[in-house]
Amino acid sequence: MTTGQVQPRRLLPVSPRVVFVGSGPGESGLMTIRGADILANAEIVVYDTHVHSEIVTAYVPQATEIIEAAQLGATASTRGRKLAELARPDKTVVRLSSDDGILFTTTTAEAAVCRKAEVEVEIVPGVGLSAATSAYTGTALTTNRVRSVRFIEAGPQTHVDVSRHRNTTHVLTGTTADHEQALRALLDDGWDEDTKVLLGWGISTTDQTSVETTLGQALTMAQTGGDRMVVIMGQGVESRGALSWFETKPLFGWQVLIPRTKEQGTSTAEALGELGAVGTVVPTIAVQPPRTPTQMEKAIRGLVDGSYEWVGFTSVNAVRAVRMWFEDFGLDSRSLSGVKVAAVGGRTAAALIDWGITPDLVPDGEHSARGLAAAWPDYVDDIDPMNAVLLPRADIATEVLVAGLLEKGWDPDDVTAYRTVRASPPPAPIREAIKAGDFDAFLFTSSSTVRNLVGIAGKPAPTSVICCIGPATANTAAEHGLRVDVLAEEANLTSLIDGLVEFAMSAREDDLAAGTTPTRPSQKRRRKKA
Repeated sequence: MTTGQVQPRRLLPVSPRVVFVGSGPGESGLMTIRGADILANAEIVVYDTHVHSEIVTAYVPQATEIIEAAQLGATASTRGRKLAELARPDKTVVRLSSDDGILFTTTTAEAAVCRKAEVEVEIVPGVGLSAATSAYTGTALTTNRVRSVRFIEAGPQTHVDVSRHRNTTHVLTGTTADHEQALRALLDDGWDEDTKVLLGWGISTTDQTSVETTLGQALTMAQTGGDRMVVIMGQGVESRGALSWFETKPLFGWQVLIPRTKEQGTSTAEALGELGAVGTVVPTIAVQPPRTPTQMEKAIRGLVDGSYEWVGFTSVNAVRAVRMWFEDFGLDSRSLSGVKVAAVGGRTAAALIDWGITPDLVPDGEHSARGLAAAWPDYVDDIDPMNAVLLPRADIATEVLVAGLLEKGWDPDDVTAYRTVRASPPPAPIREAIKAGDFDAFLFTSSSTVRNLVGIAGKPAPTSVICCIGPATANTAAEHGLRVDVLAEEANLTSLIDGLVEFAMSAREDDLAAGTTPTRPSQKRRRKKA
């Protein structure tokens, strides 16, 4: 299930009701299906800004009223009373809670007040922070010898709560300040300074950091951690190396800028996410109708009347443009029956399939106008009824494809279906991050993306990794003073991302060989400034 695309199921009407939902450790994809379903149907959502902002963005419809929990009061009883009031007379109110929503939270206290006020209550548990820390750091909480786990709220009284039983794993959760007090209390209580511990923060997100250290050193290191920390004390800490799967992803923590439209860039960001990176989509072009629609109107009539043997799509935008033209004329994909359809590559083919059309031709090799021309069959007079081919395109000509089709005996009709114009500049924080080197890498998929990004946002910092999909794009990048670090072996996004992965892994190996801790390009720049 894709984050933020939950299909809401209408819930049975209730009046009134408060649903307490555990939000998980941080990553929005770890929200339970039940929790996401309830959020999609809630009329009011109460949340903690510093914990639940990503969850709200991913799962709560824009029309839903959202309220910060702090506005309902400082105590559980006050918040519970206000929640009950919000639910009357017949509303469903969702109260988001941290992690599993149960351990070390005020969920049950707030729920009890709601029940006392005769408001229906439901509690939906989420993924617990302790379990998530174990899973995302590869640290076993239980083994064949460790048969018990103690969950401890960090604080000054921790030394009273913690048992010294050797076959027990202790998991402490709380803020940085709470952990400082807890660690001091443990040391004052006689715990061995050399006791192995794991410190973790940002669990399940690309900001995750986990450090193996000793109890004596942990006090100093804890002061540099995030607001929400976890400390694990147990045998699993020493044997976690083989299970450290999350932070060892090839692009873990990398910030990658994708200069494409939101529709085109989303799938790229998802692919990068699987590799541990965060993809930020910055549109560099905007798509607009052609200045004179006459040619395209004539072409649409020709498609419907059977005047074309083929139609060739050279981009996702071309598919969208023709689809919009069809819809404006009250037509759908069935009007293309009898016309052979070609797509320049996999993503263009996917856009056609989404429209209900299975392309007849997709090049196996290079996904470009050149590759499509090479894959296009020759015109055979005895077999093909006609040699007319429609090429709906942007206001940028497709000479390579036109020349290739002419050479093979076809008569291409090169028609402007849409115009591409330079997009508006991105927000100031994005522009500043580009120039400051906060982005580790840039994925350029055409010469226009290079020119337009530099034009609307400025030139990337010298430390950023510049990745180009082909020689023409690389030449444009060089013309703009950019050092090209990655050139895709094949002209497609998969090859481009593979090239970035290879670059990142090679840089990591170089750092290790030099005896230094592997760092991302953005970290190396900040370290030099310091």
